[in-house]
Amino acid sequence: MTTAMNQLFPSPAGGRFGRRLKRERGARIPVTVITGFLGAGKTTLLKRFLGTPQGQGTAVVVNEFGATGIDDALVRASADETVLLGNGCLCCITRTDLQQALRRMVVERERGELPDFGRIVIETSGLADPSPILQTFATDRALGGVFHVDVVVTVIDAESGGATLGWSAEARKQVILADRLVITKTDIAAEDAAATVAAKLRALNPGAEILEAVNGEIDPSRLTEPASDQRNTFVAEATHSDGISSFVLIHDRPMPWTVFAKTMDALMQLRGADLLRIKGFLDVAGCKGPVIVQFVQHLAHPPVELEQWPDDIRGTRVVFITRNISEAQVRGLLAAMKALV
Repeated sequence: MTTAMNQLFPSPAGGRFGRRLKRERGARIPVTVITGFLGAGKTTLLKRFLGTPQGQGTAVVVNEFGATGIDDALVRASADETVLLGNGCLCCITRTDLQQALRRMVVERERGELPDFGRIVIETSGLADPSPILQTFATDRALGGVFHVDVVVTVIDAESGGATLGWSAEARKQVILADRLVITKTDIAAEDAAATVAAKLRALNPGAEILEAVNGEIDPSRLTEPASDQRNTFVAEATHSDGISSFVLIHDRPMPWTVFAKTMDALMQLRGADLLRIKGFLDVAGCKGPVIVQFVQHLAHPPVELEQWPDDIRGTRVVFITRNISEAQVRGLLAAMKALV
């Protein structure tokens, strides 16, 4: 992993929840909910979908756990309209943010302030319990008259998903509430990893369809096809595991790549299991666009440089979601590494 980090990076590029309906849906707008634990591959799956003919005319609502919207910026260029909800996951904040965002989108569309859209995709935070979203559409009659939830898709990482299901109540609930389960990263996982994870998924949700995706590639219809009526209605309160926190590493000057890479190497070796998700933009000297960096526990995704910044904010901003690792500790290690290198 250390070698991979330090090599030169490339520069390319049912019914209970309002889902079973006896009357005709008419002109109501279909909704797809994409959920899954941190780093499972939700954004990659969504970006692939938005690039297909079936994904055209889709509005996206992104909810992130963290002070800076990285996924929102990455998806925004691919969607007709993206709305970033308030920070924190949907299971911990009131549902008012979601309700207001959806209502605003409809009003702005009617006024011609937004492009016309025929579907909404809600991408939840990796730490979110999807049940409040489903309950929102079931209990808010105004929203229920405009929208209907077609399908809940949960994304699971073949590399670390099995272990995550063992310790995370949120991850298990995401699986239990899903209509379809998408196993990702099978190309980089151990040979039997996908089958092992699939067995755990079937035990939690035997009625869900299980699919595999490499680099987010699946039949787009699996994100739009309405779910069957075979539903598991597990609903309970969820709280985040103790010690999970989020912070943003921000630098307004170019970041030396070697310093960052070696800092992350050290973190992965010392505390890899507690690096739940690191994702963001790195401003590297000599690069025209940002370098996207992503880490999930012991796994480092190959860094990629974009051709241009996706928004007007240039500078390093990397979101860390960790367990019992503080911002001060990360910044201290980064400073020490900079002094040594």
